[in-house]
Formats: sequence, C-alpha cells, structure tokens
Amino acid sequence: MGNDNSTLPLVALVGAGPGDPGLITVKGLARLQEADVVIYDALVSPELLEHTRQGAELIYAGKHPGKRHISQEAIHAALITHAKSGRRVVRLKGGDPFVFGRGGEEAEVLRAAGIPFEVIPGVSSAFAVPACVGIPLTHRECAANFAVVTGHRKRGAQGASQDWEALARMDTVVVLMGMHNLPQITAELISAGRAPSTPAAVIQWGTTPRQKVVTGTLADIAGRASELGSPATIVIGEVVSRKRDSARGRR
Repeated sequence: MGNDNSTLPLVALVGAGPGDPGLITVKGLARLQEADVVIYDALVSPELLEHTRQGAELIYAGKHPGKRHISQEAIHAALITHAKSGRRVVRLKGGDPFVFGRGGEEAEVLRAAGIPFEVIPGVSSAFAVPACVGIPLTHRECAANFAVVTGHRKRGAQGASQDWEALARMDTVVVLMGMHNLPQITAELISAGRAPSTPAAVIQWGTTPRQKVVTGTLADIAGRASELGSPATIVIGEVVSRKRDSARGRR
C-alpha cells in the first residue's frame, strides 16, 4: 500500500499488545499514527497515545466491572459515525482484538454497515504475559497442548458454562479475566480431576513495571494470590514449575 492512505480501510481494529508499549506491531503503530480518531480501551498504555498525530481525536472506551462506562453499543455507533464522515478510525484494544476483546462483534457491526475495515492482530496476554516471567505454555517434557479460556462469561451466552473435565485434561490452562472467580475455577478443575498439587501462577499487570507474580498450586493459588487484582493472567500446569525467577515478580 505504500504511503497512500486513500487505499486503506476506514477502520482498523488494532491490537495494542499486553501492556508494554513496545509490544505493539509495526503495522499497528503505523495505523495509530495515521488515525483521525482513536477509540481506546482501559488497558492500552498511555505511552502509545503519544504516537497519535496532532489533532487526532482520542475517545476513551474503557470498561471497569461495577463502574459506569461507555456501552458496547455506543462504541459501535461511534465507529460507524466517524467512519461514515470519512475519518480514519483506529479501535485500539489491549492484547489481540479477536481474543476476548469483542473485536469479532465490532467487525460484524462494521460489515453489516458496509464500512471497509481491517484487523491488525496484537500480541495476546495469553502467551506474552507467561513468557515475560519465563513460563512456557508448551514444553517437550511436560506440555504438548494448552487452552485459553475466559474466567468471565456473558450471562445467557451460548455455551456459557465451561467444560471443566476437558480443561482438566489439558496440559496447560490459561485463564484471562478470572481473578474474581479464581476460587471457583480452581475448585471446578480439582473436582473435574486435576491434581490439587498442579503448579499454578497468577501474573498481575504482566509486561509492565507494575508486574507482580504469585506462584503456588491449584489447591492454594486462590488464597496466595488473594491480594492481587485485575488485569491478571492465570496459568495452571506443570509448565509453571519451569518458571525462572523474575526481578519484578514475587513468589
């Protein structure tokens, strides 16, 4: 495409990465610098917004549990309104837009409205956050597969309950948005047959200077990590025992 912005779709759904501003992709950063409007989420690093061009409109669309925030429907309306006015819009989302980021919903709305868009993948916290503290999701000696699940489901969603027996058989389980339900999650996995002694870790604010790490077992991680909050990535499996010590983390 070169530098001819006229050939670009009006809307770009861009993954900002897991928190460290250096982990946005080159293409994602380029779209951010070209945008007329940036609609960004709560977990987007403020440093990334410094790369927007002068005069760009910045719209905060962060969501916090239990607090008033802009609705998803209002976000959809803003995407459509700005794009139809001919402005280039970046929807900047933490992690990857299509990994528990509602990017799929936004893509459906844009497609239905006939608005050209593109998806620029981001580095997901599902694998980046464990990696930054030395936890591999797979390992030839102990993990040939992994599952990534959400710890928070929309009420009434199709398939809203997890298949705990299937998850208990996975070598590695990564849970996003699961801190509120961590005691229930660990209890369900143990009830489904996962050994209580299975290593587990919780990483809060992964890849950032605020990063904290707590390790334990499936039986005690909920208690050991009770002082941590969101955002956090939960890792369950033998791979946690491969964790290297982290200068920013704590055991």
